[in-house]
Amino acid sequence: MRFRNRTDAGRQLADLLTEYGAESPLVLGLPRGGIPVAYEVARKLGAPLDVWVVRKVGAPGQPELGLGAVAEGGALFLDREMMRSLGFSETEVMQTAEREAQEVMVRIGRFRGAHPAPEISGRTVILVDDGVATGGTVRAAIRALRTLRPRSIVLAVPVGAVESLDSLRPEVDDVVCVHPAEFMQLGGRVLRRLPADLRRGGAGGAGAGAEAAGARGGDERRGRMVGLSGGGGAT
Repeated sequence: MRFRNRTDAGRQLADLLTEYGAESPLVLGLPRGGIPVAYEVARKLGAPLDVWVVRKVGAPGQPELGLGAVAEGGALFLDREMMRSLGFSETEVMQTAEREAQEVMVRIGRFRGAHPAPEISGRTVILVDDGVATGGTVRAAIRALRTLRPRSIVLAVPVGAVESLDSLRPEVDDVVCVHPAEFMQLGGRVLRRLPADLRRGGAGGAGAGAEAAGARGGDERRGRMVGLSGGGGAT
């Protein structure tokens, strides 16, 4: 499986989501990389597009090592098992989480500007990212959205680790993935084959800004992820 860029990934993903067009869904992209993908989904479905801001909570002194995530709306997910195994205390990690929560607020202003947050209650929400590896940031986003009482939440990604998608399945109403893969497969063969812009992420914004960013920017199991086998936590 190869995606030429995020636009191609978004179009392939959108083809698997057409049944939701009749539900007048709201499409939310996770900055940065999810916005160009979400743009293609929103365009295909004729749906409004916005962002949902999430920040990874990195390990103290090792910011690239994700121990969880904090999302717009205040939802926090921490992998306490990993924290214990690596010797990080709750107090240490919460200090990082509080800083990231402040950064979430800054980025909401940057992406959305003066535009209000989208209305979530009673709506079908399609949450889009450019991929799921361990799933911590997506999990925090889902939990924040749940507090706003949407009609349903659909998680949609071009690529994802089967184990992580399976662990997320109970928290959403549907999971749609173009190319599910085993975690090691995802981290090696699949991700290395993706173009650099898919791996690194790109800038984007909400509302009209998100649309502008989107405009710029499976194997035999290809398709909807339902009844996935295997489990595992995500960070």
